[in-house]
Amino acid sequence: MQKNNTSMNSISKISIIVASSAFLGFLPLQGQELKTPGSVKIGGYVGKRIDDCTRVRVEGQDVEHITDPFKQKNDTASWQTEFWGKWVQGAIASYRNNPTPELYKKIEKSVRDIIATQEPNGYIGNYAPEAHLKEWDVWGRKYTTLGLMAWYRLTGDRQALKAAQGVIDHLMTEVGPQAADINHIGNYHGMAASSVLEPVVYLYNATGEKRYLDFANYIVGQWEKPEGSQLITKALAGVDAAKRFPHPQEWFSPENGQKAYEMMSCYVGLLELYKITGNKAYLDAAERTVQNIVDKEINVAGSGSAFESWYHGRDRQTIPTYHTMETCVTFTWMQICDRLLELTGKPFYADQIEKTIYNALMASLKEDAAQIAKYSPLDGHRFEGEEQCGLKINCCNANGPRGFAMIPEFAFKEQDGKAFLNFYGDLAVNGSLLKLKMKSDYPACDKAEIEIESSTKNPTELNLRIPLWSQATKVKLNGENVEGVTPGSYLALNRKWKKGDRIEMMFDMPVRLDTLNNMQTLTRGPVVFARDSRFNDGFVDETISIDANSDGKVEATVMKNPKNFAWISLEVPATVGSNLETEDAVRKIHFCDFASAGNTWDPAIRYRVWLPRTLNIKLKRTY
Repeated sequence: MQKNNTSMNSISKISIIVASSAFLGFLPLQGQELKTPGSVKIGGYVGKRIDDCTRVRVEGQDVEHITDPFKQKNDTASWQTEFWGKWVQGAIASYRNNPTPELYKKIEKSVRDIIATQEPNGYIGNYAPEAHLKEWDVWGRKYTTLGLMAWYRLTGDRQALKAAQGVIDHLMTEVGPQAADINHIGNYHGMAASSVLEPVVYLYNATGEKRYLDFANYIVGQWEKPEGSQLITKALAGVDAAKRFPHPQEWFSPENGQKAYEMMSCYVGLLELYKITGNKAYLDAAERTVQNIVDKEINVAGSGSAFESWYHGRDRQTIPTYHTMETCVTFTWMQICDRLLELTGKPFYADQIEKTIYNALMASLKEDAAQIAKYSPLDGHRFEGEEQCGLKINCCNANGPRGFAMIPEFAFKEQDGKAFLNFYGDLAVNGSLLKLKMKSDYPACDKAEIEIESSTKNPTELNLRIPLWSQATKVKLNGENVEGVTPGSYLALNRKWKKGDRIEMMFDMPVRLDTLNNMQTLTRGPVVFARDSRFNDGFVDETISIDANSDGKVEATVMKNPKNFAWISLEVPATVGSNLETEDAVRKIHFCDFASAGNTWDPAIRYRVWLPRTLNIKLKRTY
C-alpha cells in the first residue's frame, strides 16, 4: 500500500471535486458479472455451515414477524425496519447459492408484503410522520431499498424497482440541498443515514436517471463539510479510523465518529460511486482506510471493534474487552474487502476475507445454527445476543447470514475474461469460462487437488490465489512443477484447458507461535487456535509457555475431530503453570480451531485464544 503523502491543500481541492458532477463522462466499471444460481457449490465443513445457516437462520425466519412493523408506522426511535432488508439480502444470496422454489416463494411473498405498505408519497418504513429522519429512520430506508434492489437484480421485477425509486424519491424531498442536511440526521456524524449512498447508486445504475447521481454526489459532498464525517479527507490525510473524532461523551450518539459498521457501510457506497465517476480519490480513501483497519484494528480472528467501534484493537486484543467483534462488523469487513478485491484485483483483500471466514465468521454461528452471536470474544464463552426493538431478532442474526452466503461468491470469480480461484476446499464450479472441481479438507490439511471438467477452445486464464501466509507453496500442473509461485499473489495459468487437466497444490502450513503483550497464541495457515475446557487438560486461563524455533514454528500434531466437538485440533508440548517441580509441568496441551471453541454456548465451557506466558528470567530479554 502506497504511503500517504497527500497535503492538506490537495485534500481541500478534493473536497470541492466530490460535491460536483465533474466525472459524468466516465462509464461505470463493469466488475464481476452475476453468476448463474447454483454455479458454485461448497462442500465439507464450510459448506455444511453455510447450509446450516441457510436452513435455520434464513429459511426458518418468521418473516411476517419482521415485516409487520412496516404496517404500524408509529415508531420514533428504533431500527426495526433494518431486519427485513438484511434478511432478504441474505435470503436472496442464499437462493443464488442453492436455488429452491420454497425459498424463492418465501422471498417473493416478503417483497410483495413490503411493497404493499408503501405510502402514496413513496415512503416505506415504520416511523410516524412527525418522526421522519430521526434516529434510525433513514438507515431503515437504506436497508429497505437494498432489499428491493436485490430482488430486482435477481428477477428483473419492475414493481420492486419502482418501489425502490419511490423510497428514494421521497427521501430526496426531505433531505438535500434545499431540505435537511444529511450530516445532522441520526447518529455517528451522519454516517448511518448517509450510508444510503449505496442503494442510491444502484438506482442510478438501474435507471440512468441523473437525479440519483446528483443525490449521491450531494451525500459525498456533505461528508467533506466541517461538520461532516470527512471520510475522504481524513482517510487521505492518514488519520486512523479510531481517531477521527474526539472520544464521545455519549457513546451511541451523533458525536461518535468511530462506529465501525456504519463507517465501512459508507465506504461500500463510495466504491459503488467510484465505479461510475472514476474519481480516484474515492478508491484511495477506501483503500487507505482498509489498510489502516488492517494495521490498527483487525485481530488474529479476522475481525475487530469493541462496543461496535474502532479502538486501536489490534494492539489491545490480548485484553478482555466488552462487546468485541460484532458480527455486523465482521460481515461488513468481508463486504468492503470483497468490493476492493473486485475493483483492484489485489489478493491482499482475499487473504483478509479468508482469515475472517475461518475464524470470526464461523465462530459466530452456534453449533446448531439456532443463533448468530452479536459478539465473539477471544476468551470466555459464547452467548446469545439480546432481542432488539421489541422483536425476536437482533441485528447480527439478521445480517450474519449475508456473510455465509457471500462465501461462494468470493470463492470463484469470473471477471474481465479471467477466472479467479480464491477459496480452497471441497468445491464444484460450473462457470461460464471454466468448470472445475476440487477435493480437499483444507485448511485441516495442506493439500488441494483441482480437476478441470471442461475443455476450452481458446486460452483461458485461471488465477490461483497463493496465500501470503504460505511462504513456500508448491503447484503442479499435470504432474509438472509450476514456476513463479509467489506468496500474496495470483498465479496465472493461461492455456487451452482440457477436460481432465489436474492441478495439485501443497501449502506451507506449519503451526506458528504469535506473541503480543507477553501473551501467545497458535495459528496454522488461516486458522487461529484456542484452548477449550472440554479437552480436560488444565485450566484454560493458566499461564503456559510454548516453545518455537527461530522461525516461529512450533512442534505440533494436527488432528481432526478428536473429541467430536472440534473441526481441527492441535496437540502441542508446553510448560504449564509456574511450578516446574511438579511431574506434569511439561505435558501435551490440546487446542481447537477458534470457530469450534465454546461452540455450544454453554457458560460452563470456557475457551481462550491468547494465553498468558509464564515469565522465565533465565532467558535473555524477558524482563
